[in-house]
Amino acid sequence: MKRILLFLLLAIAFTSCKSTSSVVNKNESKKENRALVNNLIEKATDNIGVRYKAGGTTKSGFDCSGLVYTTFESESINLPRSSYEQAKIGKVIPLNDARKGDLIFFKTNKSKQINHVGLITEVNSDEVKFVHSSTSKGVIISSTKEPYYKNSFEQVNRVLP
Repeated sequence: MKRILLFLLLAIAFTSCKSTSSVVNKNESKKENRALVNNLIEKATDNIGVRYKAGGTTKSGFDCSGLVYTTFESESINLPRSSYEQAKIGKVIPLNDARKGDLIFFKTNKSKQINHVGLITEVNSDEVKFVHSSTSKGVIISSTKEPYYKNSFEQVNRVLP
């Protein structure tokens, strides 16, 4: 009888420990993901004001995909180098499901394929803000409310869990 009682107590203890630790792991995972997203946004926005440079991946100049590539590389996340190839990574999601850390893609200047990318920094009910490198102004934060980006928006990809 004592053995059965001891066995039941041990079984309950292990079961409750297991369920508690999975909740802790989920919370830890969410915190880690939030920290990762914040680090990525901080890394990208630290480059605001850096000039545009075709093929650029350094403080001497970035193109749009070079900024995203370098930003993710700083956290040991490997992405393709071009915006067209980056658009094939992760899961395409609706714009209204976008969140900080997602990538936003555009077909600018009547391009037939994706040719521009940014990193989403902020999401409000009617607006998404993103950091990117524009040919005219270098690294800046822009908005989907701006007609140029509203009209050339193509998709949002979630590349982080």
